[in-house]
Amino acid sequence: GDLLPADGVLIQGNDLKIDESALTGESDHVRKSLDKDPLLLSGTHVMEGSGRMVVTAVGVNSQSGIIFTLLGAAGDDEDDGRDKKGD
Repeated sequence: GDLLPADGVLIQGNDLKIDESALTGESDHVRKSLDKDPLLLSGTHVMEGSGRMVVTAVGVNSQSGIIFTLLGAAGDDEDDGRDKKGD
């Protein structure tokens, strides 16, 4: 399936199923529709169907970008404590 490059809101869809396991760990595909669960997240894969979305966030402002930023910040804090020896 195609990788979604940005966060967005579904505005048109046809039997759209998304693999969100990269973000949620859930292995089941999630059905997306205009009426129920129209949010699409970057880093997820389209497994079935097709659709159009309005992009709401990209890069570090997307959900996957926020997660990576937080993981990087946590790693930097740990490294800073170890690297500074008596400074």
